[in-house]
This record gives sequence, C-alpha cells and structure tokens, in this order.
Amino acid sequence: MNVFKGIINTKAKTDSNTGFSTNPSTYGGRFINKDGTANIEKQGIPFLSRISWYHMMLNMPAWKFIALLFTFYAGINFIFAALYYLIGLEYLDGVGNYGSEWVKFGKAYFFSAQTFTTVGYGHISPNGFFTSALAATEALTGLLSFAIATGLFYGRFSRPKAFLKFSKNAVIAPYKDINAFMIRLAPYKNTNLIDAEARMTLGMSINENGQMVTKFYTLNLELQKINSLTLSWTLVHPITEDSPFYGFTNEDFENTEGEIIVYIKAFDDLFSSTVATTTSYLFDEIEYGAKFEIMYNENEDNTTTILHLDKINAHRKAELNKY
Repeated sequence: MNVFKGIINTKAKTDSNTGFSTNPSTYGGRFINKDGTANIEKQGIPFLSRISWYHMMLNMPAWKFIALLFTFYAGINFIFAALYYLIGLEYLDGVGNYGSEWVKFGKAYFFSAQTFTTVGYGHISPNGFFTSALAATEALTGLLSFAIATGLFYGRFSRPKAFLKFSKNAVIAPYKDINAFMIRLAPYKNTNLIDAEARMTLGMSINENGQMVTKFYTLNLELQKINSLTLSWTLVHPITEDSPFYGFTNEDFENTEGEIIVYIKAFDDLFSSTVATTTSYLFDEIEYGAKFEIMYNENEDNTTTILHLDKINAHRKAELNKY
C-alpha cells in the first residue's frame, strides 16, 4: 500500500463516524465501489443465511432478472413434465400413442405450462389420481410463483431510486484565487429532485507516530445543499488551509492510496420519498490540473436548456493557482 509520507494538515477536521476500519491492514481495495455498494464480502455463516433474496432480486440488472424468470419458468415446467412422464403418459388424455418419446415428452411439457399458468386449453387433461394430484399441486405452485413474480415486478418499478450519473474522474481545478477538488453529477432520468444534499469524506493511510493508520477527514463543500437538482451539479471542496489536501502535489496524489467517498441525498417529489446514492473516487481517478467543461446550453431558438449527459466527464487541462 502506498502511504502518504508527508505531514498531513493538522487543521483538517477528522471524521470518526464513517463506519470503516482505521487499521489499513484490515481492509482490502476501496471502501465503496463505483456503483455505490460497499466493497465487503461477508463470511462466517452459511450462504443462504447471509443473502436477502428479496433485495438481490430488486437490485439485480433487468436482463438478469428477466433471464432468471424465464429460466425458472422453463425449469419448473421441465420438472413437472418429467414427473408426468414418470407417472405415465397414459394418464394424460389427449397425448396419444403416436410420435417419438421426445414428442410425447414435449406434449407433457406444454400441458405442464398450461397447468402452471392455469390457462388449461383442454386438449390434454389428467385422468388418474396421481396425475390429477400433481396437476393440482402444479396449479397452486403456479399461482404462488406468479404472485411472487408480480410483487417483484412491482417492487422493481415502484422503488424510489436516485437516478444520478457521476463524472468518471474528479479534478483538481483552479477555483477563485486558490484550487479546489471537484466532481460532477447530473440527473439522467425525467425525475424532479429537490433539496439535494451532498457530503464528502476522505480516507487515507498515513504514518502516525511510526504506526500505519487510516484517517478519515470531512471535506467541506462550497455548497452542501441546493434547492433543486435539474442540471449538473459540481461539488466543490475548496483547498484552503483547513483542507487535508492543503499542500498536496501531483506526486502526492500519484504515490498515495486514498479514497474520497461521496454521499448524495435528495427528495423525489413524485414518490414523496427521500432517495440516496453513494460513489467513490480513488486518488488515481483524480485529474490534477484540469477543469470541467460546461455540459449544457440553450437550444437554437433559446426556448429551453439542453443538458448533454455525454459530456459529464468532459474536462480540459487548466493551470492551477500558486499558493
């Protein structure tokens, strides 16, 4: 691990309420992943006991969720079709004795699908006790499965979420007569966020009295809260004499391992609910001596403002102020 070898600014305010370890040898990698999830792997108890299936189904990507539903649907019907086949296809009226065994199994599979969804076209029907009992069990399983799937669909669509896009890089840019640490974010959905609030915390390994410790510092922001988040918002931490970055050079950022954790909270007036998100930036994701370019402008007839989300990380080189 690369450690800051200089003297940290003693005027910087430390933060002891982060929830992370101050011993650098007890953690690996970054504290927070770019998508806002904690970089933690939990062990010590059985896998099924440490997994919340509901949260996992709500948070997984849409394509995985749809693929999982189709896989479950195909798999459960295959199992029931195999059971019908083992009991005997002669107990399924309408299957017939013509065709190969695969054709007959296919008919049992599609009968299973009709029973599972309670469609019941009537072309094939059970005529024995065990087959009828299995069909009744499958129908109940189908009703319960669709009830769970409907709840998950509703939960995924109705769950409030902060649809915010962050710049890939942070920058150290000129700011007034000093310099500042900056990141940029913007809403990328047609949501209306108000009372947006931001906090930033720096985590860095330093040598304190010959012992390696991780120190956390609150990064004061120029604006910690804004009334409405409709365009881009550049979070600015002025590097004053009270900043832990005071006196940092480009070499310090390149040769030191550190992480800036960003917390965003806003109120979504459509859901009448508070939404929150988190991300982080490592020191090697900071562009030293750069400045964000403006990412919005008026349209041709000057009747509306265009927000160019593809320019959220657009920046150019800039000469920093000398202290």
